[in-house]
Amino acid sequence: MAAVDAAAPEPVEVLVRRAAGAVERAAVELLGGTYGRRVVVVAGPGNNGEDGRVAAALLRRRGVRVVVVDVSEAPPVLGPADLVIDAAFGTGFHGSFTFPDPDGAPVLAVDIPSGVSGSTGVATGAPAPAVATVTFAALKPGLLLHDGPAFAGRVVLADIGLDVSGRTLAGPPAGLVTDADVVEWVPTRLPDDHKWRHAVRVVAGSPGMTGAARLCTAAALRAGAGYVCLTVPGEDRPVAPAEAVVVPLPIDGWSTAVLADQSRFAAVAIGPGLGRSDAVRRQVRAVLAGADRPVVLDGDGLWAIADDPVAAIAARPSTARRVAPTVLTPHDGELAALTGSPPGEDRIAAARRLAADTGSVVLLKGPTTVVADPGGEVALVRSGDARLATAGTGDVLTGVVAAYLAAGAAPMRAAAAAAHVHGRAAMLGHRRGLVAGDVVGLLPDAWDTIVG
Repeated sequence: MAAVDAAAPEPVEVLVRRAAGAVERAAVELLGGTYGRRVVVVAGPGNNGEDGRVAAALLRRRGVRVVVVDVSEAPPVLGPADLVIDAAFGTGFHGSFTFPDPDGAPVLAVDIPSGVSGSTGVATGAPAPAVATVTFAALKPGLLLHDGPAFAGRVVLADIGLDVSGRTLAGPPAGLVTDADVVEWVPTRLPDDHKWRHAVRVVAGSPGMTGAARLCTAAALRAGAGYVCLTVPGEDRPVAPAEAVVVPLPIDGWSTAVLADQSRFAAVAIGPGLGRSDAVRRQVRAVLAGADRPVVLDGDGLWAIADDPVAAIAARPSTARRVAPTVLTPHDGELAALTGSPPGEDRIAAARRLAADTGSVVLLKGPTTVVADPGGEVALVRSGDARLATAGTGDVLTGVVAAYLAAGAAPMRAAAAAAHVHGRAAMLGHRRGLVAGDVVGLLPDAWDTIVG
């Protein structure tokens, strides 16, 4: 945002006036009118505080009684008010901050709640939870990550005439995935399509442990794969969806069979419930080194490369100077195993590092899912909620990613679209008691709601 501000052709005073106007409009909406209303504005130094002061002047013109309190002189408890406007500190603030007690009044935050990091969403001190936040030009990562969503409330994005295109950004772009993105990114079926054009191979499960494999397979089917072949090493007759084709694999040495007919498949998913043994480690690495298909690696597949993920992915074959695509789908613990440390406060930076180091697309699961490609581009997904915090939903997501890869979506787009649809499916389900199998069944409904 510093780079965007610096590139603006208008003077700062013009931008402040536009920002203040957006705050004024949001405040009036929250107040439900202006007559007899009282507002307290807590204003800090810099442009954020100036936004609040100018908004205060605009509200006064509309008959609102406004008190502006400088943040350096704010009492521990603010006086009675119908609304408190938090214009203390903006996205560039570093350190810890405790907001004065609003004494029961709702809080409207300017750009981001004061004390919440604009880059990471981590709150320090005691920020005031806002019922709404007016942010300018573009969403900030801190509104979408860690503590940010809980403190920001409803986010209103105000266009104040700043150019947020790639020309003015200081680094690779990051964006929030929307329904329109999914429609654009995932190719539709062609009139002459046939099942083999969108075929997926799933290598998952282990003897007596085929639940994760079944969920992954069913999800790939429900996400649009035309043909799904399930292969469980050492298990000849796994329980599988009736529509899937089950092909036996030996308990060891199975990479040879997988590679022998890879040309029949558009994508391969490896790992859910596969088990952890030296044999699994050898075979996963052998498939990675030999398969020229896009591969989604999850669960025990990630474990199999955790001791040296860079070398494992570097061994992938290249065609026309392009390395075969790989999508890694770790949760926090798996990312720690792959990199030697947990994501930490900056989840975007953590996903970017692993993507750059391995040359893979990284889908870092969480309340806000972060998808990063090797070039540093990032997509954030906020479509789901805590309903997805249940066993097996990660296996479902792996199947959806594989299906979108098989449909022809670019690796990062396939991963980001899959996470978005996965979250939307969960939101259509029960508020309590949702299980992974329910999410599978809701994938077609989620897709229908997205494409209209």
